[in-house]
Amino acid sequence: MNFDLQSHRTQLVLTAIAASAATAGLVSAYHSHVRRTKRRELDRDVKRALASKPGPSAFSEVPSPPDIGIHERRTGTEHIERNVGFEYDEELVREQLARNYAFFGEDGMAKIRKGKVVVVGCGGVGSWAAVMLVRSGITDIRLVDFDYVTLSSLNRHATAVLADVGTPKVKSIERTVKQICRWVQVDARIDIWRKEAGGDLLEGADWVIDAIDNITTKVDLLKYCHDNKIKAFSSMGAGAKSDPTRIQISDISFTMYDPLARSVRRRLRLQGVSSGIPVVYSTEVPGDVKLLPLPEEEFKKGDVKELGVFDDFRIRILPVLGPLPSIFGLNIATYILCDLAGQPISNPLPIKGRKKLYERIYRDLLHREEKMAGQALNRLSIDEDDVGMLFEDIHRGRSIIPPHAVPVRPALVRWDFTQPLSLENCVAMEFTDAEKHVTECGPGGDVKKTPEEVWGSDVAQVVTRRQEEVRREREWVM
Repeated sequence: MNFDLQSHRTQLVLTAIAASAATAGLVSAYHSHVRRTKRRELDRDVKRALASKPGPSAFSEVPSPPDIGIHERRTGTEHIERNVGFEYDEELVREQLARNYAFFGEDGMAKIRKGKVVVVGCGGVGSWAAVMLVRSGITDIRLVDFDYVTLSSLNRHATAVLADVGTPKVKSIERTVKQICRWVQVDARIDIWRKEAGGDLLEGADWVIDAIDNITTKVDLLKYCHDNKIKAFSSMGAGAKSDPTRIQISDISFTMYDPLARSVRRRLRLQGVSSGIPVVYSTEVPGDVKLLPLPEEEFKKGDVKELGVFDDFRIRILPVLGPLPSIFGLNIATYILCDLAGQPISNPLPIKGRKKLYERIYRDLLHREEKMAGQALNRLSIDEDDVGMLFEDIHRGRSIIPPHAVPVRPALVRWDFTQPLSLENCVAMEFTDAEKHVTECGPGGDVKKTPEEVWGSDVAQVVTRRQEEVRREREWVM
């Protein structure tokens, strides 16, 4: 009797489990069917919407340019579909931008879609910024660049393919963004920005992206935007960099280590612009990467630090690791999108506490030099930026004195007191070691020792290697 009851209960349990499994299977099948149905309906809606409008099908490829020789240059306009009068169904637009609507909300996306961005410089940085802005909802974008795609562009440009070699960079971007978002309005200008007629190319811009290589034009553009109250975001140097963890966004006034940022900041300051321009830059100092060699005839043309196809634009030959410019561009696009949406990145994370540390090290160094000079000094031959570069990148945040530990109170001190203070002639030590160094090797007194006599030949060799690193870093200063 008990056995029959237990068997009956077992059958009921098994029947319930089987029924549950069957129900779950039916529910899953139903949801799969609904998803497939919605997908087919969306496909039909896209085709129906496009069939009722002038222009090519959304599923037809924009014709690729025919094969051309590497050195042949064309306008590129012959393979761009402008879709004049074309209207894209709003429901399809919102479906494509669904993830952005989920992030920024209705109001934020409405502001983004009304925004106009001008990208000046459409190479490795500008092309990635432009593509991601359009993917995220920007519908009015102007692209400004006089340059053409080369084979060497293909390691970093966001849209250029082999068939684009010899065509304008702005046309390559225009073709691609229209394949991504058929409703976007692209104004591709094969042109160069000059301050004499700067307003024409920047007309109506909510944001201007400066991705220019030439430092003079970069400063002119930023000064123009500042004076005319146009929001501008500037890209600093991505060349010869390899560490993505050192890339950050900052106001131009807070940049550190980057030689290009330092030069731009100083030139802007001389023109009365000290802050208010967000930039993306890297705190990484180039290591063993070398500038590519230039033919002798290039040196005869003048200053080889700025090389280009115009009189004041020459091509500076920089080694570039392809992913780094793209990261710069993505930083720019993200910052601008958040600002347009009314959700600005109000406090980009700087290197926490480091600026105050460098200011203290600089004050200690200034005080030490004043004591040796016997008089007050207004400034030294190096500044707080140089202090940061020397301590962090040249000396790796460690003392040159064995065991090369991280100093409790770091200090910089002149190494050879028979030579003037300079980047090459300045080393990192613990504060107490720096005081000893001045006492035993500095000026004054009856008997003075050489640094090598005080600290040994091994330390002197370390200093020599660090001096060579400083000389290599100077190659990158613009």
